Amino acid sequence: MAHIEIAPGRCIGAAQCVLSAPELFDQDDDGIVVVLDDAPSGELVEFAHTAAMVCPSQSITVATD
Repeated sequence: MAHIEIAPGRCIGAAQCVLSAPELFDQDDDGIVVVLDDAPSGELVEFAHTAAMVCPSQSITVATD
């Protein structure tokens, strides 16, 4: 299992997280990242790591147990 944390103040609304892991991320009306599942498991953990890597503002952190 993993735990996803976001820094909404750093988010620039590029939507790379939504494109790479729509099961885990969405955007609010201002385009800021919203986490749909902050404790993913299974293959979703890999998707979370990918989203964190492609985030241009480094707004996503994924901690694994």
